[in-house]
This record gives sequence, structure tokens and C-alpha cells, in this order.
Amino acid sequence: MGMFLDAFSMLVITLPILFPVVTSLGFDPIWFGILAIKMCEIGLITPPIGLNVYVIAGLDKDTTLTDVFTGASWFILMEVVTVMIIFSFPLIATYLPNTM
Repeated sequence: MGMFLDAFSMLVITLPILFPVVTSLGFDPIWFGILAIKMCEIGLITPPIGLNVYVIAGLDKDTTLTDVFTGASWFILMEVVTVMIIFSFPLIATYLPNTM
């Protein structure tokens, strides 16, 4: 969805449908919220609607959009790795909130 919508629109469309399903399946809502935000962050830097990438490309007129997307590809890779770690080990995302 990040290819077509901004982060707020993605959350408004998907969370009313997915959140009750996720909580009824017994998953932690904080864990799901962190995963949803991380996925929105990935959507903000992937083409064709990578809003954050277009902002960076607009700041420097000498840098091409292709160069900015190429530089952002490493961030996409690291975000995917982060999502896989949080998905595999939910305790990482919920440890601090559970201590409060």
C-alpha cells in the first residue's frame, strides 16, 4: 500500500479492519502497532510514491532522483531486517512497555 498511499491513509484504511482481528487472535496490540508503523516507514521510502525520498531529492537540485532512491535502498533493506527481527522476537518490541 505504500506504493500508492501515504502513511496516514494506510493506517486509517487498514487498522480498523486488522486491529480487531489481531487482538482477537491473541497478539499484543503494542507489538502490532510497532510493526504497522515500521511497515509505513518502509512505504515512505519505496518507489513510486516514496514521499521522504522526493523531499530529499527536492532539497538538493544537483542530486538525481535515481541517486536518492539508490541510497535509500540500504535503508529499505535494514527496515526489512528490523521488521523480521521484531516479528520473530516480539519481546524486543514489548519489553519496555511491559516494565511500566
